[in-house]
Amino acid sequence: MGGFWLTILALLIASCALLLIAGGRKHRPVSIERDALNKAFYHQRLKELEEDEDQGVVGERPEMVRELQQTLLHDIPKDEEIVERSVGRWVLLPGVLVLILVSLGFYFKTGGFAQVMSWQQVKNDLPALRAQVMDPAAKPLTMEELARLGLGVRSSLQDDPQNVNDWLMLGRIGMVLNNADTATKAFQRAMQLAPNNPEVKLSYADVLTRSPDPEDNRQASVMLNEMIKADGDNLRVLSLLAFNAFSQQHYPEAIAVWQKMLQLLPADDKRGVMIQRSIEQAKTESGKQNSHLALSVTLAPGAEKMLPAGGVLYISVADGVSPVPVAVKKLPLSHFPLSLTLDDSNAMMPERLLSAQHQVQVRVRISRDGSANPQSGDWFGTSAVTPFDGHQQLSVEINQQQP
Repeated sequence: MGGFWLTILALLIASCALLLIAGGRKHRPVSIERDALNKAFYHQRLKELEEDEDQGVVGERPEMVRELQQTLLHDIPKDEEIVERSVGRWVLLPGVLVLILVSLGFYFKTGGFAQVMSWQQVKNDLPALRAQVMDPAAKPLTMEELARLGLGVRSSLQDDPQNVNDWLMLGRIGMVLNNADTATKAFQRAMQLAPNNPEVKLSYADVLTRSPDPEDNRQASVMLNEMIKADGDNLRVLSLLAFNAFSQQHYPEAIAVWQKMLQLLPADDKRGVMIQRSIEQAKTESGKQNSHLALSVTLAPGAEKMLPAGGVLYISVADGVSPVPVAVKKLPLSHFPLSLTLDDSNAMMPERLLSAQHQVQVRVRISRDGSANPQSGDWFGTSAVTPFDGHQQLSVEINQQQP
């Protein structure tokens, strides 16, 4: 930063010096230049008269010389005009001040001065931001603070481009800020510096898995399978491998990996619920979901006239005994009649799957404000408790209004 300001100062000094040197030069009056021209013309004319006399062209040379001398005398400048004039350099000082003020003003206005000062402040704040993000007990950084931390880390990497930990931090910041390009390039650089670092490999595989490019997904799959060979019970690697397989529509592989994770997790681990849902979703996507409930939803004439703009449709399936739903589905309000299917992927809990129920009752509600809790004035409809054999079709009419 000091070098930058020294450069600005040197340029200003050079500009001011040029102004003073150019403005302080002595100027000869125009009359002196005219006198020199007249003398040159006089001597040239004398030479021509001599040549003409030698050739016999003119015969009255003395008379013509006198006329030429009189013409020269009439055009000689006065003495006071011959004095050379110069401008005092002190007269140019206001111009120097104007040059400095205008140059600095234009720079502050259009030269990114505010951005430079903000960047300098980020560099000064970098140690404190690092300490805060590394401290589990500290207050989480806001998105703005994370962006400032990312800029600070990027600046630090210019001075220390071999710092693997900083490249990892920059990549993770890029993922949090949803900047896939920054994250990918940062993890790629970290891989070049530490290709055998498990944390680096897993982070790079993670960002490749989330990429919309199928080639990136395949590269991530190769990396994850190599890591599984080295550590087959690593839950982080297994989770990422299952997600990668699911995103590539390799559903049997994804299901097998998630089932292995269920075996490794403790029975009371809350992650089991999400894994079970993922398994059911994969079964549904692959067409292997055998149990499903086909539902047709219609509107009563009174409800059709009062559809709210931006409403949300909530569909819940209960077992007819407990008020806690077995399966739930949320949809944006659309045209009616509406046909849809529910299966185990919509289950609320893995231990209460839709396929395990012997009877079902469906409730459909239109929420005006998107709230999951029923509000006064909401329209809804409920089916009767119906036996369920895994392949049921029900119709529900929305014909009642919440009191």
